[in-house]
Amino acid sequence: MPLIYTVEDDSSIREIQQYALRNSGFDVQGFSCGRELRQALETKIPSLILLDIMLPGEDGLKILLSLRQNAATAHIPIIMVTAKSTELDKVKGLDLGADDYMAKPFGIMELISRVKALLRRTENLSEPALLANGSIAMDTEKRSVTVSGQPCELTFKEFELLRMLLINQGIVLSRDRIMEQIWGYDYEGESRTVDMHIKTLRQKLGEGGAAIKTVRNVGYVIGR
Repeated sequence: MPLIYTVEDDSSIREIQQYALRNSGFDVQGFSCGRELRQALETKIPSLILLDIMLPGEDGLKILLSLRQNAATAHIPIIMVTAKSTELDKVKGLDLGADDYMAKPFGIMELISRVKALLRRTENLSEPALLANGSIAMDTEKRSVTVSGQPCELTFKEFELLRMLLINQGIVLSRDRIMEQIWGYDYEGESRTVDMHIKTLRQKLGEGGAAIKTVRNVGYVIGR
């Protein structure tokens, strides 16, 4: 039974989330702040986290960033749940590593649907811990990348983008597929987002960046 952690300071909303998720077959634990979440993470890692942005003390975006920077929690699927609904807030959360984004108020059926969809995308993924192409080497467990043996610092999205390319070596990935996998199935940004991330990824990889090839009018491929 998948375990869901929900972090929401409004007790009435938190109770509704927990009730709906339990009725849909999930094990659920609720928390009112980041401190309580971190205490729980020391004991057990969940299958997914529902994380509100507007929290007392440390806000959800700071919690999200810290989770993505910790190797033990970086892989956990996270849905941001917040009253903020501007495009800037959404993009910021997604760029920091959120897998999906829901703005309040939302329907319970929508919540359950998004949770199930995200779990389907992530729970059955299997991949080797070490990925490589030419001078590029990636350790997915340590979330580290080197080029010709030298460390290469990447943002969360850049790391996920490179990992997707390395897992699918020799396969041309369309911009739409990359958007769906890295930014979430309902992300409404333009494909230009992918192009800009590829550009910065190539720059950071230096000599290794040449391995990422552009397939005109389609997308990108590595190792072809």
